Parts: sequence; structure tokens; C-alpha cells
Amino acid sequence: MRRLIWLLLLLAIAAGLYLLSLAIEADRGYVLFAYQGFRYQSGLWAFLGLLVVVVVLYYLIKWTLRLLLSSTRLANPWSRLHRNRRVRLASEQGMLDLAEGRWARAQRQLTRAAEADSQPLMYYLGAARAASKLGDHEQSDALLERALNKQPQAELAIALTHAELQRNRGDSDAALETLQAMRERHPGHHLVLRQLQRLYLQRQDWSALLGLLPELRKEKALPAAELDELERETWRGRLADAGLAGQGHGETALQPLTQAWQQLSAPLRQEPELIATYVEQLRRLGAQEEAEEVLRGALKRGYDSRLARFYGVLRGADPARQLQTAELWLKQHPQDPALLLTLGRLSLQNQLWGKARDYFETSLKLERHPETCAELARLLAQLGELERSNQLLLESLGLLHQGLPPLPQPQDVTA
Repeated sequence: MRRLIWLLLLLAIAAGLYLLSLAIEADRGYVLFAYQGFRYQSGLWAFLGLLVVVVVLYYLIKWTLRLLLSSTRLANPWSRLHRNRRVRLASEQGMLDLAEGRWARAQRQLTRAAEADSQPLMYYLGAARAASKLGDHEQSDALLERALNKQPQAELAIALTHAELQRNRGDSDAALETLQAMRERHPGHHLVLRQLQRLYLQRQDWSALLGLLPELRKEKALPAAELDELERETWRGRLADAGLAGQGHGETALQPLTQAWQQLSAPLRQEPELIATYVEQLRRLGAQEEAEEVLRGALKRGYDSRLARFYGVLRGADPARQLQTAELWLKQHPQDPALLLTLGRLSLQNQLWGKARDYFETSLKLERHPETCAELARLLAQLGELERSNQLLLESLGLLHQGLPPLPQPQDVTA
């Protein structure tokens, strides 16, 4: 079939040439151009042939020039194709250098890629990070400014990067200003809210965090479990600050702490960590009796081993009643070494030396804890059992330093 087509095409061309030759023989014609002193005369068919040659030459030259301008680097090393290749290599190498910590090279390569690309945002952001790592904060800010000029629609992405770099270099005031501006322009944006949350944590600005928490929950900027932990951490910090803010004596000193505690929701006032923080601040301010009442009430509502351990260091209005209360808890939790340690300490407050010793010994059987070893060692030293006391002190030190690596120590050193 293909051969037949080619054969028909050749026959058509031959017929065309034959008819053309007949036309030339029948009438050769002529062409005359005359202008002032110029005169050109030629046969019609020779002129048409010359015209065809000129058209063919025109398209041939045009095609050749196009080939040269779009050729590879062997024909034209400054062609657009080669320039694009250089930009691609610079961007790839720059990103690799950035990931591997070669900051100077990364900044140089990514800046080069950004200047030649029509969408340079990612390259400018990477170059700004590299410059910041090098400590060249002015250059870092300048690169971000250039990115904003090239792609103003990416203002939020650039501002988030700027705030992160400002926070990393310790300029928290500038980072806060940047993020607050973005919060006004992009209300509810989860990345702005998360950066604000990290910044407030870094600044330990607990009041600001408490104000931000409802919006974080509304926008689901963090998983629910993280938000719950953040809320507890924020209130721990808020209570600690309130305790430090207490001035004067008596109720005046306790007022900021008490007000902060009352601001907690009912469920949060049941959290053991927050109860422990509140009680510790009460104790620090000298309100031992109030602290004992709060802790006793919390343990009655819901027993917690960590709070039970803390109960032993408080001195309430009636130490004997404290001991009796703790012994009632022991009936329900006889295997709790923390409660037994507390009972030993409460026995010491009531000057019941033998009972204190028994509680400490029982606690140590259940758990070799450094605090229990130290308490029993102190008691035995006063009772005159120095050898056992020294052994327990050494054990207490060993338990406290279990994380130390095994290293050689001097042996049999005599004075």
C-alpha cells in the first residue's frame, strides 16, 4: 500500500514537471524591472525559479539561527537551555548543602537559583535560613525582603519563616511583633497560632498562653492530647509565677496564688500535677497548714502515690491526726512504698522513732529509693547505728548516680 502511494506521488510529480515543460515551451514569457537607471530583464520561468530559491534560502537561514539559539552548550554555552540547566543544578546542590549544614555554599547556590527563577520563594527561604545559621542576620532579612518583592502573595510564608529565624536567634520581641501582625491579617491560621504558642512557651508568658489556648482549641491547631498537656504546663507555670509574686505576710502574700488557683476549672483542680504545684507554692510561702489541708482533701477525693509522697514533708496543725489519716490510706494501699516513706516521716514528726524505722524498712523492701535510704540512714545515725547508716548513705548516693558511666576508682588509698 505504501509503495503504491509513493508510486502515485512520483507519477504526479513527473506529470507536473511534464506539464510545466510544455508550458515553458509554449510561452517562455519575460519579466522586466526598470527604475531610473536600473534595468533588469529575465525570462518568466527563470525569475520564478530564482524566487523559489530565495524563499528556500530564507527559511533555511531562519531554521539555522533557531537551531543555534536553542542548541546545547556545545553549540552555544549561554543559550536558554544551558541557563535553565545551571539554575536546576544550583537549586539541587543548594538544597543538599542546606540539608547537610554547609551554610555558606547553600546560601550562595540558593541565592543564584532564586535570582534566575520565576518562582524563587523556596530558594530565597532556604538562602535566608543558611545566612541566619552563619550569623549574618542582616543578609538573612534582606533575602526575605527580596522574596517578598518577587512574590508578594507569599507574605504569610515569608513572615512565618522570618518569625522562626528571629526566635531562633533570641530576638523574641521582633518575632512576637511579626506573628501578631500575621495573626491580625490571617486570623485563625493554625501555623501562626502554633508559632505563637512556641514563642509564649519560650518566653514563659503564661498569661498570654492562657489567652491563646481557646483559639488553639477552636482551630484544632494541636492534637487534643497535646493541648491538654499544654494547658497543664501553662497552669503550672502560672501558679509558680503567682507564688513568686506573693509579697508581705499572711493572706496578703497568699492572695495572688489563691486567685490563680481559683481561676482553674474544677477538672483542672483535680489534676495531681497542678495540686502538687499549688501545695508546693503554699509551703514555700510558709502556709504549711493550708497546704496540708489542700493535699489531704485531694488524697481523700482520689488517691495518688506522687501526692502521698509529698504529704510527708508537710507539717499541719495536728501531726498526730496527719499520721492517723495516712495510716487509714495504708489499709487501702499497703504496698505503696511512697506512702510508707510518708508514714515514716510523719512518725518522725510525732517522735515515734521505732515506728518510723519500721515504716522506712518496709518501704525499702518494696523499693530501693534514695530518699528512703537517706531518711533511714539519718535516723540510724541518731540511734547510734553508724555502720548501717553509712551503708545506707552510700547506697543512696549510688542510686542517685545510677546514670554515671562505670569508670575506674582509686582503691585502698590511705592517708
